[in-house]
Amino acid sequence: MYFSIFEVVKLYIDINQAFTKVDNMSRGWHCAILMVIAFVIYGNTLGHKYAQDDAIVIYDNMYTTQGLDGIKGHLTKDTFFGFFKKEGKSKLVSGGRYRPFTPIMFCVEYAVFGDNPSVGHFFNVLWYGCLCCMIYLLLSLLLAGQITGSSIVALIVSALFLTHPVHTEAVANIKGRDEIISMLCAVTTFYLAIKYVDKSKIIALTGCLVVFFIGLMSKENTITYLAVIPIGLVLFRNNAKRLMPIMGAVLTSTLLFLVIRTQVLGFDLGGKPMELMNNPFLKWNGSEYVHYTILEKTSSILVSLGNYLWLMLFPLNLSHDYYPGSVQLVSLFHWKPLLSLLVHLGLAGVAIKILKKTPLVSFGIFYYFATMSIVSNIVFPIGTHMSERFLFMPSLGLILAAVGYLWSIRNKKNSAILLVIFAATTLAYSARTITRNTVWHDDYTLFTNDVNPDTKSAKLLNAAGGILINRYFKETDKKLQASKVNEALGYLNRAVKVHPTYTSAYHIMGTGHNIIGNYDASIRAFDKALSLNPGYGSAMENLLITLQEAGKHYGQSGDIAKSIPYLTRAEEIEPDNAETNRLLGIAYGTQGNNPLALKYFQKVRDALPNVASSYVNLGIAYQNNGDDAKAKAMLEKAVELDPNALNNLKRQ
Repeated sequence: MYFSIFEVVKLYIDINQAFTKVDNMSRGWHCAILMVIAFVIYGNTLGHKYAQDDAIVIYDNMYTTQGLDGIKGHLTKDTFFGFFKKEGKSKLVSGGRYRPFTPIMFCVEYAVFGDNPSVGHFFNVLWYGCLCCMIYLLLSLLLAGQITGSSIVALIVSALFLTHPVHTEAVANIKGRDEIISMLCAVTTFYLAIKYVDKSKIIALTGCLVVFFIGLMSKENTITYLAVIPIGLVLFRNNAKRLMPIMGAVLTSTLLFLVIRTQVLGFDLGGKPMELMNNPFLKWNGSEYVHYTILEKTSSILVSLGNYLWLMLFPLNLSHDYYPGSVQLVSLFHWKPLLSLLVHLGLAGVAIKILKKTPLVSFGIFYYFATMSIVSNIVFPIGTHMSERFLFMPSLGLILAAVGYLWSIRNKKNSAILLVIFAATTLAYSARTITRNTVWHDDYTLFTNDVNPDTKSAKLLNAAGGILINRYFKETDKKLQASKVNEALGYLNRAVKVHPTYTSAYHIMGTGHNIIGNYDASIRAFDKALSLNPGYGSAMENLLITLQEAGKHYGQSGDIAKSIPYLTRAEEIEPDNAETNRLLGIAYGTQGNNPLALKYFQKVRDALPNVASSYVNLGIAYQNNGDDAKAKAMLEKAVELDPNALNNLKRQ
């Protein structure tokens, strides 16, 4: 398509006029636009189900499902206690978690609306829209009189933040509300701080104290605004006299939160667990896990930080999971950590160099470093290499820096071009966000979409294998079932290559092999899980079931000699198990070993004294042993318990 010079000029004028009209709108209209955009791009999540960590804080949390009665539990226990329901297990995540505010919100929603994920998704979008409006209001106030076109800059930054695809995890996953509310409170505190500096209103100062505390009770990330707020006020207000009361208010909130947190969780900033799913800085030396060296840990952190910057620029290959294995260990002198180090040093250098000339760019960079610090594994361990939700708060700093720089080089010639770039980027982000949202429909959709041939994360491979086995467990089409279970087993085998002591993967693997009748492989997998964790109750239960099913299978196939060893091992696990003893009774009876058959059927009768079939089997065993009197008594007892017990008597 070709344009005449007149059409180009007309387009230039139209673009400038359009943005002039937008710039002249009231702040209320700007906020309305942002809220509409939020519901347009996240509207397709309103029909979604629960996914990912929603089980931990919502539908499988004993406190949340109590509605209003569960609020006390959330206030007095670790955030994950209501899910694990056992002391100690809630602290499997390094350092423990105390974030009661958003679970309390879920309690209220559960009490009013019941078990309804659509409600949770609606409120997530609503609160996200409110956050983006608050970012706009904050920037409009902060930049007023500082740069030309402050209102339109605030709108552009807010729109880019609103539409950026990296935020889908925080918004499309209901549990991600802790990210939204903590940042909403942090931004609101900053806004109130400026109000206090500009007008010295005590109510604004009181608001800082209260709102900041709520933010900390939502998620600890709010604490990074202890650095963000003074930096912003110094750069854009330079009023040290009124800064002190503000810092006093937010520090008071912080101290109160830390005291409460310590009372509930104890003083624990996170140690160095030797489980890979809770400590990404471990490596397998062939026989056991050992800690990364300081150089290896530094390299891993730098690679993760570099990945964050890449995701901000090109949010195409997104994933809900970056657990151990996803970030490959490389030498500190590999190009990835070196490039990441150079870029971050460069950002810091730029922020300092242009501090007076373009303070918005410097502030954006300082903001990014401050908010990223708490989720970078530098200050304390966070249990994983990285996560897209960890970019939620820091991303605003990078967007501020980018927009601030482009706006600073704006002139009459390139103004329209820059505005087109901002608009096109926002549209592109919106399209990617809408498509990414669909993946968050439920666990099955999420896990099977995010896993791929290049996946290195043991956790994601395990999750994909588990969800496939769960989906096709009762599939009636046996060919389809075998195909899907074998696909799942492929993921699980890859998971244990990444994480050789991954008990969950071995457990699920055992279940998969059981479903398709690979009993020996199933038993080996359960044995491996139990060798790694002897107290793994579910693995022991499923091993017992597999041994019973293997014994039954070979018995029905006529291979009694092969059946009995499986059943004998099942007996060793649980000597009084009625089903194991019943199968052993049948096996020995089929072999003609009537005394042993009688022994096991007696054990069945003792375990199930009120079940008619127990007496039928025992009666037959007595009969085969030549004791007709006892045989008759057992069969009469069976009829007494169930008049139809002998109607369809079959030799088992």
